[in-house]
Amino acid sequence: MNAPQNTPDTATAKVRRRKALLTLAGIVAIGAIALGLYDWLVASHRESTDNAYVSGNLIQITPQAGGTVMSILADDTDFVRAGSALVQLDPADARVALQQAEANLAQTVRQVRQLYANNGSLTAQIRLREAEAARAQTEITRAQDDLRRRQQLTGDGAVSKEELQHAQSQLDSARTQLAAAQAGVTAAREQLASNQSLTAGVAVQQHPSVLAAAARVREAYLGSRRTALPAPVDGYVARRSVQLGQRVAAGTPLMALVPLKQVWVDANFKENQLRNLRLGQSATLTADLYGGKVEYRGTVIGLGVGTGAAFALLPPQNATGNWIKVVQRVPVRIALDPEQLAEHPLRVGLSMEVTVDTKDRGGPALANAPREQPVAQTAVYEALDQGAEADVARIIAANMGK
Repeated sequence: MNAPQNTPDTATAKVRRRKALLTLAGIVAIGAIALGLYDWLVASHRESTDNAYVSGNLIQITPQAGGTVMSILADDTDFVRAGSALVQLDPADARVALQQAEANLAQTVRQVRQLYANNGSLTAQIRLREAEAARAQTEITRAQDDLRRRQQLTGDGAVSKEELQHAQSQLDSARTQLAAAQAGVTAAREQLASNQSLTAGVAVQQHPSVLAAAARVREAYLGSRRTALPAPVDGYVARRSVQLGQRVAAGTPLMALVPLKQVWVDANFKENQLRNLRLGQSATLTADLYGGKVEYRGTVIGLGVGTGAAFALLPPQNATGNWIKVVQRVPVRIALDPEQLAEHPLRVGLSMEVTVDTKDRGGPALANAPREQPVAQTAVYEALDQGAEADVARIIAANMGK
C-alpha cells in the first residue's frame, strides 16, 4: 500500500491552520495582558458593592407638653417649610396657666413694693419710739427732782409720808415707761433691719421674688406657644399617626419629617474590601430608581466602627459547635452631591450600587479629630419665647404705681 503524498492543498491548509492557531493564541495572550493591566491599573483601585441603601434623618415630631389635638395641618407626602405649624393642640389650659402666672407676678410686684414702703414706716416708728424714750427720760429727771425735794422736807414735817410715797411711785412709773420705750426702739430697729435685709441692694424689678414670678410667666408663655408644633427643617411628612381629638402626652411621636436634601448612602462593604478604603475618597453611585442613566458623585465621609452583626439586636453567638464562618460587612457612609440630589431626588431606603476609587490612600481610615460643625441644627425653637420679656415688662410697669 502506498504512503499518502503531501499535495499543495494539504500544505496550504496546514499553514492556514497554524496561522489561525497563532492568531488565536495571540488574541488570548493580548486579552490576558489587557485583563491583567486592567486589574492592575483599574480594578485594583476600585471597590464595589450593591449592598448599599439611601439613609437620612427621620425627625420625630413630638409635643413638648401634653394636650388635645385640635387640628392637623400636614399629612403624609406633604412638603413643609421650617417653622410652619404641623399640629395644633388645645391652648385653653396653657392660656389659663399664663393668666395665673401673670396675676402672680402682678401680686408679687405689689408685695415687694410694700416691703420697700415698710422701710420708711419702720424708720418713722423708730423715731417715734426714740421720742417716747426721751420723754420718759425727762419724766424720770423731773420725778427724781420732786422726790429729792420732798425727802429734804420730810424732817421738818412739811411733807407727809403719803406725798413721799406718791413721788416715789411717779419715779418708778417713769422708769417703767423708759424701759418700755427703749424696748420699743430696739424692736423697731430689729424689724427695720429684717425688712432691709429683704430689700437692700436691689430695685423692685430685680428683687428675687419678682424674678421668680417673672420666670414663671416666661415658662407659662413658652407653654402657650408650644401648643403649635412647628417643622424644625424643610422636609416631607411621613408616618403620620396623630388623629383629631387625640390626647397626647409630652414626647409622643405624632409624625416624622424627612429632609430629602440631606440624605446619604450607607454602603456595606465586605471586610476584605476595607483595607484600601480611606476617608475623602471619591465614589460613583447609581440608583435602581434611575438606572445607569443617572450617575451620582459621592465622597467617603465615614467608616463604621463595627460590623452590622455586632450592632444587631440579637448579635450572633459564634462559640457553638456548628459554627460557620460568614463574611462580615461594615457600613461605609458616602455623602452625595447636593446639586445632583436636587436634580434627581432619592428616597430613604432605595437600593444603590457604589464604586469607590481607592487610588488615593492618603486619608485616614477613621476620623481622627472631633467634628467642628453640628451635624444638624434649627433656629425654629429660638423664637418661641419672643414676646415673653415684653409681657413681663408690661406687667411690672403696670403694678409699679407712680
